[in-house]
Amino acid sequence: MRLLASLRWRLLAVGTVAIAAALVAAWLFMTVLFEHHLERRLADELQRDGLKVIAGLSLAPGSALRAQDMPTDDRFATPASGLYWQASNAAGIVRSRSLWDQALPTSSSASREQWSERLAPGPFEPRLVMLERRVVLDAGSDPVLVQIGQNADALATAGREFGRELAIFLAVLWLALSGAAWVQVTLGLRPLARIRHALDRLRQSPAERLAAEGPPEVQPLVDAINALADAREDDVERARRRAADLAHGLKTPLAALAAQSRRARGSGAVAAADGLDRAIAAVRAAVENELARTRVAGVRRGPGLSCPARAIAEQVVAVLERTEKGEGLAFDVAVPDALRLPLAAEDLTELLGAAAENAVRYARRRVRIAGAERHLTVEDDGPGLDETAAQTALERGARLDESGGQGLGLAIVRDVAAATGGAIALSRAALGGLCVTITWPA
Repeated sequence: MRLLASLRWRLLAVGTVAIAAALVAAWLFMTVLFEHHLERRLADELQRDGLKVIAGLSLAPGSALRAQDMPTDDRFATPASGLYWQASNAAGIVRSRSLWDQALPTSSSASREQWSERLAPGPFEPRLVMLERRVVLDAGSDPVLVQIGQNADALATAGREFGRELAIFLAVLWLALSGAAWVQVTLGLRPLARIRHALDRLRQSPAERLAAEGPPEVQPLVDAINALADAREDDVERARRRAADLAHGLKTPLAALAAQSRRARGSGAVAAADGLDRAIAAVRAAVENELARTRVAGVRRGPGLSCPARAIAEQVVAVLERTEKGEGLAFDVAVPDALRLPLAAEDLTELLGAAAENAVRYARRRVRIAGAERHLTVEDDGPGLDETAAQTALERGARLDESGGQGLGLAIVRDVAAATGGAIALSRAALGGLCVTITWPA
């Protein structure tokens, strides 16, 4: 889950940052385009007003300028309005009412062929956009400099307002696109989420495999995991065979050693026989330990597993009643017929067999197996364990069997219970001995 979350947030972070960078670049580009568009529109408007000014100019006697039918924009008639026109020659100047008693700065670089544009300080404002041209009204007369000017701050104000509104729009768009990116990443990672759930099932049961379906980009990962699971199952199977071969190979030598121990005891060498018996018990415990490890490695768990608890308990008791120690004990199976536990039948047999065999080993007269919803108890009337010994008994390899306690059997019960999702607890039994309780959560 942590890996998926990290990958999801990493993809979302990259996506949202990339979208934000693209939108910022778009904002800058569109703002520049808008400003250029405003400048072109303003130049066109000023040029139209300039042509009207030229059309209304005439020369009086003495080359004095006369202005008639000038542009009708109200701003030309309003002092310091920010929109001005002016015409000048060597004989004088005519100008719009908006200039009042001021004049536009003249330029010697104005062309006669076309309008030229420049920025210049205005009479009432820091900057004017100036459009100017020299024209000849009558043949042989001096050129007349015609100028049209407008406050440049109007352009800046319009650009700022457009930029602000565009930024708000792009911010909303960024939120929408980020939400779309989140949906895209979530849908894109859904196959990985399915793989995670399949891995949980694979962890619970070695026989499970990932389904060979999904997008082709994920299929190599599925194939690799399935191949790894196959290799793991093969390793477990080989370990089982090796353990079985070990147990079979040691069975005859141990039987021969047991016979030698009996002969030594019969001939009076009791100390030697006791030492030999302890060595035989240690070898058998080591073999049982390895066999238990291989059995636990193959334990299955999962939501679909279920087995009848009473039938398996009766099978275990039927086997134990035929053992040398079990023949002299009374067995009580108090497990409801309808009780089903969430594990495979062979795994419950392994777990319950180890717990009941441990109880038989130390019981005096009676062993009781009981069950209720999602738990089993195995009790005996043996010596039991104190609190410290009960904790030690659950440790793998604890040698409590040498001091009259419970040893390897309970460690096997603990491992099988943990492998099937359960837990084991030890307490004082109502019969006086040890009570082993195995519980599986709902």
